[in-house]
Amino acid sequence: MRIALAQINPTVGDFAGNLALISSFVERAAAQGVDLVMFPELATCGYPPADLLEKESFIKQAEETLAAVAALTRGVRRPAILCGSVMRCEAVRGKHVRNVAAMLVDGEVQSVQQKMLLPFYDVFDEQRYFEPATEQSLCVVKGRAVAVTICEDAWNDKMFWPRQMYPVDPIEELMRQWSILPQPLSGHRLILNISASPYWHDKVEVRQKMLGALAQRHNATLVMVNQVGANDSLVFDGSSLAVGPDGAVLAQARSFAEDLLVIDTEAPAKSVVAVEDEIALTWQALVLGTRDYVRKCGFKKALVGLSGGIDSALVAAIAVEALGAENVQGVGMPSEFSSTGSVSDAEMLAKNLGIAFSILPIREIYTQFTGVLAPAFEGTPFGLAEENLQPRIRGSLLMALSNKTGALVLTTGNKSEMACGYCTLYGDMVGALAVIADVYKTEVYDLSRYVNREREVIPSDTLTKPPSAELRPGQKDTDSLPPYEVLDPILRAYIEEYVPAEEIAESQDVELELVRKVIRLVEISEYKRQQAAPVLKVSRKSFGMGRRFPIAARR
Repeated sequence: MRIALAQINPTVGDFAGNLALISSFVERAAAQGVDLVMFPELATCGYPPADLLEKESFIKQAEETLAAVAALTRGVRRPAILCGSVMRCEAVRGKHVRNVAAMLVDGEVQSVQQKMLLPFYDVFDEQRYFEPATEQSLCVVKGRAVAVTICEDAWNDKMFWPRQMYPVDPIEELMRQWSILPQPLSGHRLILNISASPYWHDKVEVRQKMLGALAQRHNATLVMVNQVGANDSLVFDGSSLAVGPDGAVLAQARSFAEDLLVIDTEAPAKSVVAVEDEIALTWQALVLGTRDYVRKCGFKKALVGLSGGIDSALVAAIAVEALGAENVQGVGMPSEFSSTGSVSDAEMLAKNLGIAFSILPIREIYTQFTGVLAPAFEGTPFGLAEENLQPRIRGSLLMALSNKTGALVLTTGNKSEMACGYCTLYGDMVGALAVIADVYKTEVYDLSRYVNREREVIPSDTLTKPPSAELRPGQKDTDSLPPYEVLDPILRAYIEEYVPAEEIAESQDVELELVRKVIRLVEISEYKRQQAAPVLKVSRKSFGMGRRFPIAARR
């Protein structure tokens, strides 16, 4: 069978736009003489639709869009389409909608496969909305049997994972049915999977290995099409692929870009895109996440406060790659504590990136603020209140520019700072999108060196000077936090693996008291993170909807 994997970038709720996108890919695939075109999970409405699924009008539009997609299969030599969508449940009990893969042939819905395994962990919340399938069945397309699955339905292989998350394995059930098929239909085993599988570190490699092991175990060719693009915090890498019965990758689509990959399951010709290193993939994820967030929210331009530090430099570089230099404006807002080098580094960065740059000094505003507060602060030493006034002034200026120009403000805080509360509410946390809030400080340096791989974009002084918020004379990050090469492994173990303090101290050969101090900083800063801008997820456990902790709690 000749199959086209239509790796598209849908927008949640944009039914007209998604239908136009699907139609264009169908025409491209039909021109190549394919038998079947596969589209990702919930392709008609975009993934994840969240509480939009509670709206009757949303479900109606999804079903109308699916009918319009089915119409694309009507005519001579038109390919069949396997498309993910939302459909109503016919049962009187349970949830009112289901997540389905619809096989569309000759203008009609020939068969429907309902998703059985509904993930309810990390960023996934499908049990909130969908009714799970109670059974799985093989379907027939172009005269041959195929096993159709939806995303998570292929992620419960007991031979690959140390622990199964669900009591049933839909693939096993489908393969049992295959074994009793009549001879004309049986033939070579073919598993089709439509997915909306988001990216995080090592996900591309793990997905490859998992699907390869599954294909090998069942002696089948497995074909998976994955959504690409970003919707809010989630970034989908695409990386659609086909693997043979030996578990080897036969063909793979591009990562972080729309693609149409055509394969012949009877005579596959290997066409494999090598998996890039994790820093390159993370860079692409952040760029795509920023581009789609701005574009899908209806904006074109972005504002970045440039301090001369490495975090704001990296965010500006991501914004330029995502939106174009003409759509990014840098703003320097020096105070009396800002070094001359910080201002010159910001200016040099803007020049290297080719972006507009303006300077709005805050010294006079800061003096006026402290003057007004002087009676209330009388008799108290300079401290956190005076320090935090500065980023809050900067946040106000950036939001004023945003209101005036229609550009979105991108926040510049990294994951290490967000974890420890080394950030200011209504100050440097002000903005529409937290671009690098899932990137540890040590990774910020790795990504910045990646930016400079061909030429110096981020000034060398920015990469080498000690990190500092510059909110008081001579301030350095190490005044309040351990060195980042010590801090980040502690944070990673605690946040992403939930490792106890004692185990972290022993395994990393650091003082237990230091580990407990770091953990305490993480815990008492929860209230800040829950007021933060959406975070682009690139790690296994990011701040945001995938990490849910109470604010008022004793831990």
